[in-house]
Amino acid sequence: MSYYVDPWWMNCGNNPADSAAQQMEQRTIMQAVDRALRYAHRHNVTLISSAGNEHYNLDNPTTDFISPDYPPGSEYDRNIDSGCRILPAMGPHVIATGSVGPSKAKADYSNYSLKWVDVSGPGGWFRDFFGTPQHRVNENQVLSAYPKQLAQRAGQLNPDGTPNTPLVIQSCLAGTCGYYQWLQGTSMASPHATGVAALIVSHFGHRQGGKGGKDQLEMNADRVEKILLKTATDTACPNPPTVDYLDEGRPAEFTATCTGTTDKNSFYGDGIIDALEAISFKD
Repeated sequence: MSYYVDPWWMNCGNNPADSAAQQMEQRTIMQAVDRALRYAHRHNVTLISSAGNEHYNLDNPTTDFISPDYPPGSEYDRNIDSGCRILPAMGPHVIATGSVGPSKAKADYSNYSLKWVDVSGPGGWFRDFFGTPQHRVNENQVLSAYPKQLAQRAGQLNPDGTPNTPLVIQSCLAGTCGYYQWLQGTSMASPHATGVAALIVSHFGHRQGGKGGKDQLEMNADRVEKILLKTATDTACPNPPTVDYLDEGRPAEFTATCTGTTDKNSFYGDGIIDALEAISFKD
């Protein structure tokens, strides 16, 4: 789940900065999304979400300057508190995924939280490896499928279909070509976590019963989460724990402080996901 529920980035049920109608809208969103998440969990759906790219400490929310994002231009700064939530990332039974770069450092853009971030995964970080030739190279990011029509609309393809920018990669087989683009974000990290969860189900799951389910595997969602978190690589906070990202060209608002232990902290959650460890898990 690489999204948040529009139009509110942070949903607050009784925020005095919002009108009565806006408060009611947010309460409705929270109730509906929570109900849907609990329903899915009861039916053995493992729920995985991006933690978000606002370089925000979700343990100490103070301001929402994004909402409401529709209609355009209607957003306003509002004070918020810990009773406000990004959904689905901060919903029940959701495994929220933070982002690390190829060096395994927390990506500067990634939201972080001791309470809400459960695991971290490779989400790409263009500004990783400061001070080395690998700093600010496209390969620090993650290749993601890119519809040809979108690439054409963005003016990134030549008339013959070849890319005209290093941000786009073309891959052709038997005359059919697909396209990929270099991206970064927790929306790149959560699909990695989802892939590992799928491997866990494929390795440890059992055949479904009932009509049409004989070829499908299922697994208790809590057990999938347990294996995913237990097999993630414990990663300690950096030393010192406060990272300013100034060298990477980010303003002071990106500065983040890691809290917690090696086993569980606000930058990495229970650790960085590990596919091989996950399918090798033994109780």
